[in-house]
Amino acid sequence: MRKIGVLTTSRAEYSILRPVLKAVSADENLRLLLFVGGAHLSPEFGSTERQIEFPITERVECLMSSDTEQGIGMSYGLTVMGFAQAFARTRPDILLITGDRFEAAAVASAAQPFKIPIAHLGGGDVTLGAFDENYRHAITKMSHLHFCYAESQAARVRQMGEDPARVFVTGNPALDDMTCEGTPVAENAIVVIFHPVTLEYEHTDEYTDILLEALRGWEYPVVFILPNADTHGRNIRRKMRAFGQAHSNLVPGIFYQLLKHAACIVGNSSCALMEAPSFELPAVNIGTRQEGRLRGRNVIDVGYSVEEIRAGILRATSHEFRASLCGMVNPYGDGHSAPRIVQHLKETDFDIIEKRFYVV
Repeated sequence: MRKIGVLTTSRAEYSILRPVLKAVSADENLRLLLFVGGAHLSPEFGSTERQIEFPITERVECLMSSDTEQGIGMSYGLTVMGFAQAFARTRPDILLITGDRFEAAAVASAAQPFKIPIAHLGGGDVTLGAFDENYRHAITKMSHLHFCYAESQAARVRQMGEDPARVFVTGNPALDDMTCEGTPVAENAIVVIFHPVTLEYEHTDEYTDILLEALRGWEYPVVFILPNADTHGRNIRRKMRAFGQAHSNLVPGIFYQLLKHAACIVGNSSCALMEAPSFELPAVNIGTRQEGRLRGRNVIDVGYSVEEIRAGILRATSHEFRASLCGMVNPYGDGHSAPRIVQHLKETDFDIIEKRFYVV
């Protein structure tokens, strides 16, 4: 029986992985080893470990109670040490890592001495305004299988010298199960998800104040989804809580219900580009954090000014723009990604630690 290790460190990441976790758990030839750390274990970020519906193999505390440059760097080190201990106790046959956060890069680093093959989900993406860009490509070079959301991303992974035979276009598994549950948190709301722009973190307070000023006076309720554990993220959380209704730990079904009934989504989250198209939801994307990333026609890109953000919201909430999204195709997948990923995890020879550089 193959032992499939899976890493999750945040609510957003768990939403992506949930369909894969279901598929692995349901396969009698696979055994799920679930590694949980980061914001999941932090009360400040909602202790979202409680939302996980699968048995947890290892809980690894690795997040400093600081979002300064030094605090983030020290969290990286703690993550490497904590997961080195976890891998010494429980060695998966392969480890599935998602995305581009510093926690994911640290866990990939910890896996190297143990010769644990890494399957990377979401490689080849581009986000020019965040440190995540560097972490993502670093994880790609430490990985042995690559599950990409789209062909344009797979092409970048191949361009980085990875074996073309180990690069697969699977789509984003978050789109496999977007079931809406319960009563909406708010109807016809402006949903705001705004993270620190980590390459411009010194402007965090300025950017946040501009956003909040642009959100004043609309007829729509404003619902904030609090940001993740990035440099100076606590400043944004504090300002959002002071402004109005804010949430950090909505379960996937409730979160998707919110999106389904929203007027638009505003901020700089990947959710606006990846999940929102499935709801034909207009998205106002602010600034540079998502610059370079694949996007659908639901996205309206604006700069860091009150006037641009308000103009973007006005366009996004217009009947004409909403109607123009009817029948749009989500560029991030077709809702059948998890079975593809699990099939590759079942069929791949895991004797793949040795890597060579392939010239495309």
